[in-house]
Amino acid sequence: MIVKIILLVIFFAVMVGVGMYSRKHTASVDGFVLGGRSVGPWLTAFAYGTSYFSAVVFVGYAGQFGWKYGISSTWIGIGNALIGSLLAWVVLGRRTKVMTQHLQSKTMPDFFGERYGSEALKVAASVIVFVFLIPYTASVYNGLSRLFGMAFDIPYTYCVVVMAIFTAIYVILGGYMATAINDFIQGIIMLVGIVTVIAAVLNGQGGFLHALQTMAQIPSDVPLTIGQPGAFTSFFGPDPMNLLGVVILTSLGTWGLPQMIGKFYAIKDEKSIHTGTVISTFFAIVVAGGSYFLGGFGRLFDNPSIYNEETGLVIFDSIIPYMLSTLPDILIGTVVVLVLSASMSTLSSLVLTSSSTMTLDLLKDRVMKNMSEKKQVLTMQVLIVFFIVLSVVIALNPPTFIAQLMGISWGALAGAFLAPFLYGLYWKGVTKAAVWASFAAGVGITVSNMFIGYISSPINAGAIAMVAGLVIVPAVSLVTPKIEKRKVDRIFTCYDEKVTSTKKRSLER
Repeated sequence: MIVKIILLVIFFAVMVGVGMYSRKHTASVDGFVLGGRSVGPWLTAFAYGTSYFSAVVFVGYAGQFGWKYGISSTWIGIGNALIGSLLAWVVLGRRTKVMTQHLQSKTMPDFFGERYGSEALKVAASVIVFVFLIPYTASVYNGLSRLFGMAFDIPYTYCVVVMAIFTAIYVILGGYMATAINDFIQGIIMLVGIVTVIAAVLNGQGGFLHALQTMAQIPSDVPLTIGQPGAFTSFFGPDPMNLLGVVILTSLGTWGLPQMIGKFYAIKDEKSIHTGTVISTFFAIVVAGGSYFLGGFGRLFDNPSIYNEETGLVIFDSIIPYMLSTLPDILIGTVVVLVLSASMSTLSSLVLTSSSTMTLDLLKDRVMKNMSEKKQVLTMQVLIVFFIVLSVVIALNPPTFIAQLMGISWGALAGAFLAPFLYGLYWKGVTKAAVWASFAAGVGITVSNMFIGYISSPINAGAIAMVAGLVIVPAVSLVTPKIEKRKVDRIFTCYDEKVTSTKKRSLER
């Protein structure tokens, strides 16, 4: 216990110290929200990766999908690395940086307002962001606190409140730059921690091959492959179609999440994009791939403590904490700091995104006229506290499993934003009506499914919402009035500006 407490004290001291060091960057709105748009490749890549993966992935998703799909759940981590990181950087990174800087937009709702010339779209997007980031934040608190309860036997409520306080302190003190530096430190901890934990858990099961042999003997309880032994060690697992839905939601979903896309706004230069792409992809392979690979062995830890006594159903969020409870104390301390690192980086990104959206896209020039730079930063700091308190209230009484909470949030946000953002960077023909249609479809499918349940899983509902947006935007754009050509052409001139480059970067024609 002493070792675990010492590790935590050091961790929190470093986080707060970085927040104090970064205070010089919070004098302006651009500095507080985007770090002055001058963040290097390593910080940006780690900020992207650590915002992507949190306790939701390590505790909630890895536990639930590892139990359902066995070793094949590793495909989710591979999809996260190739689609959610590599392709996202290649397809979105450069164009997002160039166009958002040209439009002087600081948030995703601001981008929609400037790109499509509509204040109403900007307001609608900011409301969607604020509403649907709350369940995501609550799910992060939920996952982290379960692990704390296992390691320290501390009541859930205390865990949530302490986490909230420390997140608020360093984000308010240092803004985006504090989160970026802390993300880098936390990312290093995550890389080392996940490798160590996998090795320790498998070693406790007699090694990788012995664990795999034991898993192969477990008969499947999934309807498609019920009774079949070896389904949980097969290439695509016992339920390939639902596995594909999870891969789509958790990988493609990042393309439409404001807290992820915001990292591209702050990139410093061309070199940062190249380097950041490699680092971010490697990070995702190790952390996401490692988390789901670990979760794939969850059925080896079948125990009465992971079942609900009344219903007899598996409590998915308890699988990973129980698995880790078998480790030595020093490793449990490492795991706690690992998941704490992942979660605090995600939380800081979420609260910063939500507060900046609320301030810059809703309150500024509407509710509060003539806001100075100093007043805008102060308002964001106050809203960070408000947003954290609100999400804590939900986290203290979470309505469903972690994965379902996150599925609702990702489904609505990515379903609404992915298509109009992606097409808006590449295609001049996107119309305002198409953007509205995408907003309506993303939120409509996710929310209606919450109440009616016509799609069995909120994860699949989120994936369907994203795919629907990708079809709806071009279809509606072809039959609705176009935005004035002169305005669109002026926006796209940002891509035609001449720049000089070395031959290492670009060959002469």
